[in-house]
Amino acid sequence: MTTMIPRTLLDAVRYFKDPDVCLQFMVGLRWPDGTVKCPICGSDKVHFLANQRRWKCSAKHDRRQFSIKVGTIFEDSPIGLDKWLPAVWLLTNCKNGISSYEVAKDLGVTQKTAWFMLQRIRLAMQKGTFWNKMEGEIEADESYIGGLARFMHKNKKAKITGTGGSGKAIVMGLLDRNTKEVRAMHVPDTKRETLHGKVRDHVAAGSDVFTDELVGYLGLDREYVHNVINHAESYVKGNIHTNGIENFWSLLKRGLKGTYVSVEPFHLFRYLDEQAFRYNNRKTDDGNRFARTLCQTTGRRLTYKELTGKITPMESPR
Repeated sequence: MTTMIPRTLLDAVRYFKDPDVCLQFMVGLRWPDGTVKCPICGSDKVHFLANQRRWKCSAKHDRRQFSIKVGTIFEDSPIGLDKWLPAVWLLTNCKNGISSYEVAKDLGVTQKTAWFMLQRIRLAMQKGTFWNKMEGEIEADESYIGGLARFMHKNKKAKITGTGGSGKAIVMGLLDRNTKEVRAMHVPDTKRETLHGKVRDHVAAGSDVFTDELVGYLGLDREYVHNVINHAESYVKGNIHTNGIENFWSLLKRGLKGTYVSVEPFHLFRYLDEQAFRYNNRKTDDGNRFARTLCQTTGRRLTYKELTGKITPMESPR
């Protein structure tokens, strides 16, 4: 089945105003061969209930009827695909992200609903748990996310001790100079075992690793070719620098400070996934980037209780 992919936001809004078009579009992405399968048992013995825009599985089991949303980030949402799909387009293609207040105003939903929608879409933008290890020339760096002390209330400022990173969330990033792929993650600290562990998880032994002079990176030369740039002396020395990953930090902070303003550390990893997805797909045109996000919506689920920390993902009813 051939699926027409809109190329602009205006095209997307016009194209997805018809529920039947939305349905056929999602069917084309989810089942490219045109064979609809039951998300519960996997059977292709299903028939379409046109009046309900649902299917019914011929096998005997619970939840025999299912919609295109079942088994995706859209499951159990009363919001129609005519609003969901433009929301996916906006978050996927707005370079600095888009706030829940803007989405709420544009789509005619509440801010709370828009926030929940965006968090579900960020789950679809997440790469997943399986990573191929990077190899070759890899830049590694850390950054601190949080408000500046001079803008804080004096009571909160009084609790801050130590350096400028005190009290802020710490993120670590790795950039593959060859593929231009970036990976970013929230880490609890910058201790040697933490940073070394992340490098080992994502970088193949023997690779060239470029870092700054942070003591947490000392000892990497036992498994890697460790190149260090001392920022007190210079920012570039030949090909030794961390400018690539620092460019990613500037994009990330522009979005966090300029668009989202305030992000709880509990949710920070979702915003890292969002920015990393856009960065890694920056050479892809808007339409294909949008389709790539939608292709990752299946098999992922995020309930409001999970999102707000009331239950863990493993406790979530399926």
